[in-house]
Amino acid sequence: MKNKNLPNGTRDEFGSQAEIKETIQMKLLTLFKNRGFQKLTTPALEYSDVFEPLSTDNYRPYQFLDEQGERLVLRPDLTLPVARVMSTTGVDLPVKWYYSGDVFRIKKRLSGSYNQTTQAGIEIIGYKGLKADWECLQVALSGCQQLQLKDVTVELSEAKFVDTVIKQLDLPEPTKASLKQALFDKDLSRYQSLWSPLVGTPFEKFLSEWPWLFGNFNQVIRVVETLPRATELESIIQDLIATKTFINRQFPNYQVTLDLSIRSPQSYYTGMAFRGFTGKSADYLFSGGRYDELLTNFQKVKVSAVGVAFDVDALVERADWPVNQQTTLIYFDSEQWQLAEKKLKEIPNSTLCLSQSLAAAKQLADNSNSVLLDLTESR
Repeated sequence: MKNKNLPNGTRDEFGSQAEIKETIQMKLLTLFKNRGFQKLTTPALEYSDVFEPLSTDNYRPYQFLDEQGERLVLRPDLTLPVARVMSTTGVDLPVKWYYSGDVFRIKKRLSGSYNQTTQAGIEIIGYKGLKADWECLQVALSGCQQLQLKDVTVELSEAKFVDTVIKQLDLPEPTKASLKQALFDKDLSRYQSLWSPLVGTPFEKFLSEWPWLFGNFNQVIRVVETLPRATELESIIQDLIATKTFINRQFPNYQVTLDLSIRSPQSYYTGMAFRGFTGKSADYLFSGGRYDELLTNFQKVKVSAVGVAFDVDALVERADWPVNQQTTLIYFDSEQWQLAEKKLKEIPNSTLCLSQSLAAAKQLADNSNSVLLDLTESR
């Protein structure tokens, strides 16, 4: 073996960190199952065409060729394989899936991010309306509660909002496209020059503040309400307000913010999107949204769908866990195996000591800061 090092962006997991991660995954999967979701497992290796709708601005997928020369990738996402399953298996709708697994994304060198991360999430397919979106938020925030996460903030956004507003502006189509890009890039000087022909119109108040339209939910909505009335826009606003009310009612200790000046987290989102954060980090705990047109990439039938996924590795970093109890090492003779098994069941956080001598058992206990229970003393 010439190279015994790990590939860039990967890591080994062992000991308490691996155990904490397993505990978190089990809590989340139990939550999903208890709410009536069904398990779905997809392979880590898929044809690259499955992930064509995925935005890959900040990473690249791992790519391979199969024996026929077809491009394969290690999955960089777990939602798109669900869409592939729905289009190839003929599963009856509606359906509620849950999943967990690793995703693989080649990040920029020195970014500080790992290329292999673990996700656990749900997908709700075949349900229209806010109830399905709210179920995703209920599950996501219930998971945060069960993991005793405090200072959680939910950031809401809306994939259709930017296009809905820009469509109403009396500007040439090329200018509209440039204005949208300048807004997303926060290129303020270019943004200002592009919308300047609309000074003095009913859109002036809103356009002057749009690049900063994020943060306090009520303040953002007050700015949005200065826009001329439009049916599609009214529907978006009402859904956002109703969702904030739902979160405040179900989880009064969690905060809700609103960002209507950013591009959609994924190009395939078609409606409300949501992310969860804590004050400890800008990285998200969970992320999700509605993608009613995603399945049309695999079939010609439009199907309503919404989902949310936890970043399990982020949860491991942020969850508060009690200090590990001291381990008890049970030392015994081979003839005392039954007694050792009995003690193992009786004593919390204990393990059988398989050392061949008492001296070796004592040294192991000292090195591991464990308590030694010597069953041979009673012989």
